[in-house]
Amino acid sequence: MTPRIFFLLGSLCWLTLAHAAEPYYPSAGDWPLRSAAELGLDSKRLQQAISEVQQQESRAPRDQALAQKLSFGAREPFDDIIGPMQERSGINGLVIYRGYKVAEFGDTRRTDMAHSISKSFLSAVVGLAWQQGLIASVDDPVRTYLPSDSLLFADPHNQPITWQHLLQQTSDWRGELWGKPDWADRPVGQPKDWANPPRHTPGSHYEYNDVRVNLLALAALQVWRQPLPSVLREQIMLPIGASTSWRWYGYDNSWVELDGEKMQSVSGGGHWGGGMFINAEDMARFGYLYLRNGRWRERQLISEQWIAQSRTPSPANAEYGYMNWFLNTSQKTLPSTPASSVTFRGNGMNIIYIDWQNELVVVVRWIANDQVLDRFLGQIIEALPE
Repeated sequence: MTPRIFFLLGSLCWLTLAHAAEPYYPSAGDWPLRSAAELGLDSKRLQQAISEVQQQESRAPRDQALAQKLSFGAREPFDDIIGPMQERSGINGLVIYRGYKVAEFGDTRRTDMAHSISKSFLSAVVGLAWQQGLIASVDDPVRTYLPSDSLLFADPHNQPITWQHLLQQTSDWRGELWGKPDWADRPVGQPKDWANPPRHTPGSHYEYNDVRVNLLALAALQVWRQPLPSVLREQIMLPIGASTSWRWYGYDNSWVELDGEKMQSVSGGGHWGGGMFINAEDMARFGYLYLRNGRWRERQLISEQWIAQSRTPSPANAEYGYMNWFLNTSQKTLPSTPASSVTFRGNGMNIIYIDWQNELVVVVRWIANDQVLDRFLGQIIEALPE
């Protein structure tokens, strides 16, 4: 063999290997199902996991307005629904391994409420504002980005609140937004004490609170000066090939005027209606974007630094990063999965599971509980190649 032929063959081999190592990205509107066995998975185990989980649908009513009334509405004042809601589909989901769809069940094209997974999309939009310099630092007080006549942070207790505090749900913001006082969300103690809960220094105490999440959405809208769904569509959903069926709603009364235009401030969940309505496949694309550390083909859509910050536990809660990044640090909730894995979670249960260690993204919607979820994910991991 001549040196030239040897060189050409060697170059061809290197190019083939380099190409094979490149991550796979599905085209817009086309994410074909691949044979699990072809990718080295144990097809029997994977099918057993799918068969079992399909029998484990949530027992909550499919009518989301009724489900809300029986859960939040049963123990909260100010529980009136002020945004759209709908009846959900049955249990459905997808398993994505190394970018390939290896399993799918149920109606994954049905556009359903995603509830608090809306917060993960909100976190992404805030991250885009940060990486593009619209937010100079997450440690800046949020009030400095709002109009001087805004009363949202007028209370001295609220003035030190930063973007980081809102993202980590440690702000302890006090006030009312869209007719919902902060204390009315999951009130604790006796009803006589609800309106006067203990105050905490911003950043020191974690509390999952949808009123404060909606405050973050409104603050982000003030920064972007355009509807957040438009930002999400142009900068994330179109580039990753998502469908056009998803919608991100606010409330009937969450309209504001910016620069002479009426815009709706979106909600961070379906607690009182609204939030993200999306299908499982689009959720999987969003999760896969994070599995690839914010990159989609040749474009870095979301900063790797932002993702690293999102995955960092807050001092007040080791199991929570930025908005709706549920960490598995202690492996208490999902002991069958790596400590480095993350879930985006919505009521119902709506789940996007991201596992960098195993190159795995799993979406499952309307599953019964965390115990069923852990068994399902554990079975999938057991079916992966050794």
